[in-house]
Amino acid sequence: MNILSKVNRKTSLAKFIDRDKNLERTIGTKDLTMMGIGAVIGAGIFILPGTVAATTAGPGIIVSFIIATIVCSLCAMCYAEFSSALPVAGSAYTFGNIIFGEITGWIIGWGLVLEYMLSVATVSTGWSAYLQSFLANFGIHIPKALSANYDPSHGTYVNIIAILVVVLISWILTRGVQSSAKLNDIMVLVKIAIIIVFVVAGAFFVKPSNWNPFMPFGVSGVFHGASLVFFAYLGFDVIAASAGEVKNPKRTMPIGIIGSLVVCTILYILVSVVLTGIVSYKDLNVSDPVTFALQLIHLDKLGMLISVGALAGMFTMMVNMIFSSSRLIYSIGRDGLLPKGLSKIDDKRNVPKHSIIFVTIVIAAMGGLFSLDKLASLVNIGTLIAFTFMSIGVIFLRRRKDIKNDGFKVPLYPFLPIVSVIACIYLLLQLPLDTWVTAAIWFAIGLAIYFGYGVKHSRSNK
Repeated sequence: MNILSKVNRKTSLAKFIDRDKNLERTIGTKDLTMMGIGAVIGAGIFILPGTVAATTAGPGIIVSFIIATIVCSLCAMCYAEFSSALPVAGSAYTFGNIIFGEITGWIIGWGLVLEYMLSVATVSTGWSAYLQSFLANFGIHIPKALSANYDPSHGTYVNIIAILVVVLISWILTRGVQSSAKLNDIMVLVKIAIIIVFVVAGAFFVKPSNWNPFMPFGVSGVFHGASLVFFAYLGFDVIAASAGEVKNPKRTMPIGIIGSLVVCTILYILVSVVLTGIVSYKDLNVSDPVTFALQLIHLDKLGMLISVGALAGMFTMMVNMIFSSSRLIYSIGRDGLLPKGLSKIDDKRNVPKHSIIFVTIVIAAMGGLFSLDKLASLVNIGTLIAFTFMSIGVIFLRRRKDIKNDGFKVPLYPFLPIVSVIACIYLLLQLPLDTWVTAAIWFAIGLAIYFGYGVKHSRSNK
């Protein structure tokens, strides 16, 4: 068999289901929806509506979120169809492997590795900063040397809190899916409750005059705002990574993916409506617009509650991203493209313990030692590449007579998948050149690993 045939070989769905047989299906609809909300809603809900309104969309940020939701919904429906038809672990990596072939699946997976791990590492540093600020209110201070990433010129050597929170979450995940799901459910409910408290309390101080003019930057500003807030929804795709551990995936996966997106949309719009109603959009270009608005209406103590909400939001996001990272690495190891030890399932807890340990080491090192500010935009490119492949992949999925799907299907086929592809490509073209250059280096490294190790050890090519 020549190299071209090897790298483009498509693995059957039956083989993937057989490889995942040691995973236990314990995740229900409620837990899956909570996972999606936990992954999508982070500290950004208290920041993004204010800064984008101030600089790009004005009160029209409300419409921006609606437009972004429509685009995300197209991608979400494509993921929902794939998850219904292919109930196996690995998300877009495994889907791509079955539909397009191994090398395409690898490229998608390599992009998702970047998305998941880098996003957690970045958020872990933000969580550390929030916690340090919160503790400072009580006179508790972390030694400077342990407060931030390695930068001897400024007296910092390691971000110990960023490392510890990643280790804590990973330990929770090794205790089993049910234990981590229960904790995630609690934290998500806390986060939603705090958001509702802000919306209800703030509603009494809304001044409709602050919504006039509604679109100060014009229609183009609203659409530009939509391209910015689109990334606030990233995370719903991580639900697909758990397909191998979900009860009745044909029903549960579509409800979890689309349901979490609906809830998140409602929360984003409510916060945007109240925030721009309390404060003129011109004054919201600050690092903490929600806290700023609460100070303006003399509800300073509620600002402390918002900090708790932000901490809870980032914590649940990390829980779900680390969970998904470990399942992605497990899936790649399962297929032989990375060392097969990464796919070993713990007999007691039915979790891929080795892959959890691996992602913990990588993420903790990134978050604890390195400055990730310039790399954060790479999360977007990895996600959008996966979205593009999944959107166009629905067309190829429908043509596969060997894959039967009596569950969810994207409506208005093939029109909506094609629109989704166009929307994803448009957003990819909005990313800056330096992001593309860095991404090209990342994917070149990935191809070197694939051709140097993956092709030789691939289970599909044996």
